[in-house]
Amino acid sequence: QVQLVESGGGLVQAGGSLRLACAASRVTFRAYALGWFRQAPGKDREFVAAISSGGGRTNYGDSVKGRFAISRDNAKNTVWLQMNSLKPEDTAVYYCAARLGSNAYDTEAAYAYWGQGTPVTVSS
Repeated sequence: QVQLVESGGGLVQAGGSLRLACAASRVTFRAYALGWFRQAPGKDREFVAAISSGGGRTNYGDSVKGRFAISRDNAKNTVWLQMNSLKPEDTAVYYCAARLGSNAYDTEAAYAYWGQGTPVTVSS
């Protein structure tokens, strides 16, 4: 069973930055594409970013393009989400997700494994 553990969430002022991490265990990490999703209170879960299994392809949601960056280190079994120029509307619980395969899909249903989430609050 794949285990994903997110970290790095917290409270930040608008315009600030945070770096989320997701550590995976019990998995051949390089065989999995990884994604980040978020869910704000009262809203559906939203796609944020994804990265292919080899790290060569990335995919971003429209609301974060140019501000967020996803990266991974297959030797460390870790994927990161660098979040810059944060806005109050970025406030949400951020979830790491994994899917067996290379493609960095933007749909929630494509991912079989999920972490517990880490909360991010951006104050105005």
